[in-house]
Amino acid sequence: LIMFYISYQYSDGSVSSIIEHIIHLFRCRGYFLSSPFQSDVQAGFHLDPSLKEVDFNPSYETMFAPELGPVNPFRTQQMAAPRNTLSGFAEPAHINDFMFEQQRRTFHTYGYALDPTVDRSEVPGGDTYIGSVEEAEKNQGLTVFESGKKKIEKRKKLKDSNPANIEGFQGPWAKFVDEKDVAKPSEEEQKELDEIIAKRQKKGKHEDDKPAEEKTVLHVKDMYDYQGRSYLHIPQDLGVNLRSSEPPEKCYLPKKQMHIWTGHTKGVSAIRLFPRSGHLLLSCSMDCKIKLWEVYNDRRCLRTFIGHSKAVRDICFNNEGTQFLSAAYDRYLKLWDTETGKCLVKFTNRKVPYCVKFNPDEDKQSLFVAGMSDKKIVQWDIRSGEVVQEYDRHLGAVNTITFVDENRRFVSTSDDKSLRVWEWDIPVDFKYIAEPSMHSMPAVTLSPNGKWLACQSMDNQILIFGAQNRFRLNKKKIFKGHMVAGYACQVDFSPDMSYVASGDADGKLNIWDWKTTKLYSRIKAHDKVCISAIWHPHETSKVITCGWDGQIKLWD
Repeated sequence: LIMFYISYQYSDGSVSSIIEHIIHLFRCRGYFLSSPFQSDVQAGFHLDPSLKEVDFNPSYETMFAPELGPVNPFRTQQMAAPRNTLSGFAEPAHINDFMFEQQRRTFHTYGYALDPTVDRSEVPGGDTYIGSVEEAEKNQGLTVFESGKKKIEKRKKLKDSNPANIEGFQGPWAKFVDEKDVAKPSEEEQKELDEIIAKRQKKGKHEDDKPAEEKTVLHVKDMYDYQGRSYLHIPQDLGVNLRSSEPPEKCYLPKKQMHIWTGHTKGVSAIRLFPRSGHLLLSCSMDCKIKLWEVYNDRRCLRTFIGHSKAVRDICFNNEGTQFLSAAYDRYLKLWDTETGKCLVKFTNRKVPYCVKFNPDEDKQSLFVAGMSDKKIVQWDIRSGEVVQEYDRHLGAVNTITFVDENRRFVSTSDDKSLRVWEWDIPVDFKYIAEPSMHSMPAVTLSPNGKWLACQSMDNQILIFGAQNRFRLNKKKIFKGHMVAGYACQVDFSPDMSYVASGDADGKLNIWDWKTTKLYSRIKAHDKVCISAIWHPHETSKVITCGWDGQIKLWD
């Protein structure tokens, strides 16, 4: 209409004047846009709409500009879209998502698929395939979503259907051709079964470890002094009354390292002082040896006890100190004579003993209990060498046994994160303590006054339980500040009950105040784990520590 209007107004004018008037009119009305055709002509090339390939990078406006003339501002995006019908653009073919996925998977699995370019109504022969046509004919055009008919061959029976044959006639009861009469395995199957059984027997077979030969080494020239007394005799010339039953009035924090006992080639597992006096020290180690040391005078190594083939886990003196028990990972418990070094008796039930304790009663010194790896506490009689009682209520390996309440009861802890209290010789626990927040407690110590149990918990704290009646947790006495997770670091009290001492995983000696639970002292004692710390019962500030660096140290 505009062109018609201008040609009518300027019928006698030139073409250039008409074009200028058109441009001026579009600019005045705000409709004029530079067409891609003009910009392409100015750039020196022509953009043909029928091209299938373009050798330059055209802009979005160039690609989607109209083929002729400027952009019509009144056409919506839907109206401007290309279409070959009145209502839109009709594709020459359409396939839904399921059919497409079906044919894709069929081609991937079988190697053939329907030809999408062929109209099935126009082909007289039916479907046309692309890919492996032979496979398609073999499978009759099956897709992955269809299952073909499988030819099931019937099992053939032995034919003897003549009813006249009275003995041989079998009828419907005839056997199948491939039926086996006996369920006996063939020769090949029997060989395989024999191999499997042999492996199982070898795996489940106990290693019949013969107990190691026991021997002892005396490290001093004379075992007896001029009066005929052995090293078990309690010295009286030290300025300390080692025979006293009263603890020191006041204890103090140790500050200096006084001595180092060296002799173990591997980590030390446990240390025990001689009963009542504490003038001798017994140590067991992962080097399979047990050593007896002097605490006073020259602090020599007096005797070495050799008789275990694997690491020694625990040791325990009897009341007099004349004998002691050792428990090792070679599954043996052995009773030794402290003075002569002779092994008196061997005990084993083919399980690993984790802890061992004599019954402290004077009339029951021939009985001892051991916590085993098979969740049981086993009670032995030294005189007969036989098991006389078993306490089997725990659900995990037993770690500690501690006698309480004037030795009428004992407390045990286990890997099952529980604490159980037992009456002596009664294999049923009468007290069971297990809270959801509790952790395993692999080290337990009774306080000097017999009222409290200090338990090393695996959540890096020391818990205090009452040891007389109800065995309740004392929530006001929780000692924190050290790192012990994963290690059974032994706890101990000072003789006057004013301090609590414990080693930790970093090799430090930690000492807390009993009343306030404050951490008073922290000393770097060992290069590796400080596994045990014991306070001398007659000294005000002497503490003995041992660690996995193989050293035993005296602090004062």
